[in-house]
Amino acid sequence: MKTGLDRLLSDPALRADLEGRRVALLAHPASATEDLTHAVDALAALPGIRLTAAFGPQHGMKGDLQDNMMESPDETDPVHGIPVFSLYGEVRRPTDASMQTFDVILIDLQDVGCRIYTFITTLLYVLEAAAEHHKAVWVLDRPNPAGRPVEGTTLRPGWESFVGAGPMPMRHGMTLGELGHWFIDHFKLDVPEYKVVEMEGWAPDFGPGFGWPLNERSWVNPSPNAPNVSMTRAYAGTVMLEGATLSEGRGTTRPLELFGAPDIDARAVIAEMQRIAPDWLKGCILRDCWFQPTFHKHVGQLCSGVQIHVDGPFYDHDAFRPWRVQAAGFKAIRNLYPDYDLWRDFPYEYAFGKLPIDVINGSPILREWVDDRSATAADLDALATPDEAAWVETRKPFLLY
Repeated sequence: MKTGLDRLLSDPALRADLEGRRVALLAHPASATEDLTHAVDALAALPGIRLTAAFGPQHGMKGDLQDNMMESPDETDPVHGIPVFSLYGEVRRPTDASMQTFDVILIDLQDVGCRIYTFITTLLYVLEAAAEHHKAVWVLDRPNPAGRPVEGTTLRPGWESFVGAGPMPMRHGMTLGELGHWFIDHFKLDVPEYKVVEMEGWAPDFGPGFGWPLNERSWVNPSPNAPNVSMTRAYAGTVMLEGATLSEGRGTTRPLELFGAPDIDARAVIAEMQRIAPDWLKGCILRDCWFQPTFHKHVGQLCSGVQIHVDGPFYDHDAFRPWRVQAAGFKAIRNLYPDYDLWRDFPYEYAFGKLPIDVINGSPILREWVDDRSATAADLDALATPDEAAWVETRKPFLLY
């Protein structure tokens, strides 16, 4: 399999239209070639490519900042001497000044296939700025490691945020290049030039990797707590833990593949999950475990936890539904511990006056279902299934593979 970056580097015809133009790059640590050369170095070495600026998304161009809401400053690339503008610092959108540093911006970001992962919102903001400033945008496409499945309720009007770029479900099943086409169409953006340098040989419907080409490409963390493909498979569910008091495993070696707390009984939680929603737990194995976070929630405390195993013989790509698995986890805890202080309350991603769990889900639907003691798995299915079916139809015209 070849990524858009690898194809651009290997085919002079693909990059002919970049000759004589000022080129910027939006990238992070996973923006690497097949031999793990970073995109900024590989592009700077090409004759005819004039790199004049770079941009970094959340967690920075270096990917060094562990948690959410940790901002990166602008800087100068120490090797190439070009300005590196942060899109997760004093600003989230490109400034007028930074938009004047290039003619075409290449976007090479490894995504994980979930609405809340902020790289897709950054893509939207760059497209909006490109429409305003009449700039060209090229996406060097990369795999969606979570593959094509769709899951979750659609973000409702008024719930747009930095973790909610538009009306899509939590697990969207598209690549960044495909999403760019949808953003332009949905938001009616007049981008003068939008081009996707497509991948070659991506096969999201085939195992064992499905969305990710296992044994063909090395995994590089696109953000500090995205250490492997298992995390990307579970993330559309476990990311909701950022809105809960439960640990999502930050400060452990398996972040966003598990959940737990010092004051729950994980074995009892798993048993209750199996009782209330057995069909939701297909495609994975849940294992009770113990962990002690070295930072973040419950730091230094022994937590009883549930690990979601989505690898090897346990994983069924078509059956696994991470959003429902985590919803069942929340519901089980609410049933077992009715007064449990489950939901965090702070301005998550600077969304003031809203509970983080609602910002993450793009509406209060999930939280209200969890907190309604009479609500069943079938009730949540009735809310989510129509949204999922609608998105499958909506995205069809924009799929490239």
